[in-house]
Amino acid sequence: MNSAAAPHAVADGTDRDDRGFARFWDAGRETRDPRDRDAVVLERIRHQLHYVYERLPFYRRHYDAHGFHPDDVRSLADFTAKVPVVTKRMLVADQAEHPPFGSYTRDFSGPDGSTGIARIHGSSGTSGTPTLYAVSQGDWDRAADVHAMAQWCAGVRPDDIAQVGFPFGLFFGGWGVLQGLERIGATVFPLGVTDSERHVELIGRLGSTVFTATPSYCVHLLSVAERMGVDLAAGSVRTLLVGGEPGGSLPGTRRLIEQGWGATVVDAGSTSEMYPFQTSVGCTAGTGTHLITDEVHVEVVAPDDPHTAVPVGGRGAVVYTHLWRESQPMIRFAPGDETYLADDPCPCGRTYPRMPEGVLGRLDDMLVVRGANVFPSAVETALRSIDGLGPEFRIRVARPAALDEITVQAEVSAPTAAALAGLSDADADAARREIAGRTEQALRRAVAITVPVELLDPGTLPETTFKARRVVDERPRA
Repeated sequence: MNSAAAPHAVADGTDRDDRGFARFWDAGRETRDPRDRDAVVLERIRHQLHYVYERLPFYRRHYDAHGFHPDDVRSLADFTAKVPVVTKRMLVADQAEHPPFGSYTRDFSGPDGSTGIARIHGSSGTSGTPTLYAVSQGDWDRAADVHAMAQWCAGVRPDDIAQVGFPFGLFFGGWGVLQGLERIGATVFPLGVTDSERHVELIGRLGSTVFTATPSYCVHLLSVAERMGVDLAAGSVRTLLVGGEPGGSLPGTRRLIEQGWGATVVDAGSTSEMYPFQTSVGCTAGTGTHLITDEVHVEVVAPDDPHTAVPVGGRGAVVYTHLWRESQPMIRFAPGDETYLADDPCPCGRTYPRMPEGVLGRLDDMLVVRGANVFPSAVETALRSIDGLGPEFRIRVARPAALDEITVQAEVSAPTAAALAGLSDADADAARREIAGRTEQALRRAVAITVPVELLDPGTLPETTFKARRVVDERPRA
């Protein structure tokens, strides 16, 4: 255990896990009474509102235009009801007008001529022009500790060998994972994005105990390992820390990954705008993803009204707020994600609220087909329940005439394809119809409309090496 991990691993008392380490990274914080935590959250919200109004021109213009002043907020209910939200479109437009980082950050330069910016990261929009994120040294240092606390919650310890399958570039994800692992003191193998066979090979050579990537990539590596004759379930990995897209908390996808890898899947994530701070992470109890609400405040609101809170258990849109970040803080940022919350006690002992199924998907990813709302995550959940299907699938939507048509293309698994090849043509056709029929029934239960299924041979669809691209919408744009 390195010196960075020692204060947390030792000072949290005698409550130990089955590997001899402290159960909590920061027991006082993670097990705090929710009422006391809410008081801290409100204090930080009021601080941040005054900070952004006084120091960041973007927020002053935005709040003045909506007739809002920070003094208007005296409770968490006031915060939801009165503070206008911020969207990605607004941030992109502000950066275009005030390059390079927008007017929602401040000058951190020092008297020695230094910029005060420790890191620059970003994400690419549809135009390919990256939205740039500037991170001060203070924010970067604090974020490392938050990532460490989240990964400790996921079961990562200093004696782990952690292999990273996220890319290391503009995207924050891999870097956030890396800084948390280093703060814990785990052995880190930051391989990044490379050929998939190499990942499988090096897991075996190094005895990696933690693997971290998108859930789609973890599913993809199951097919790669099968082709290589490698049984990942018999290997060394015991924890899969996944994020970057929905899937890690979807029961069918999580079950597929856990059975194939013989490891525990823990979902963790944040949006690019909320990084470098972790917003949520699963625990070893498997009850969903805990929201680190004293670092990033989380609201669930009505999809059509960000000023109306949704009760615990109700589905709605997520709104995030940085409570401590000084460089480019997001105050009521609405990314368009959908979820629901739970606040009942968790067996792990942490008192943070949870998203029982993580982020369900993006509201703007929802497909409206003949008046029905179809979420790609619901399609994925249905497909993962069908024996005989492989990991890759695609949703195609078209409008060949007056009405929309939706089709799901799904690959059969390699063992299924081999079994079909040993049958007569008539028997193989009958078997494929039976699989397609079961799949169509599952989809109808999941999305409430009839969805034709086209079965494909393994390897027909592009392999997933980072985030999956599941939807092909061929409808003409208005």
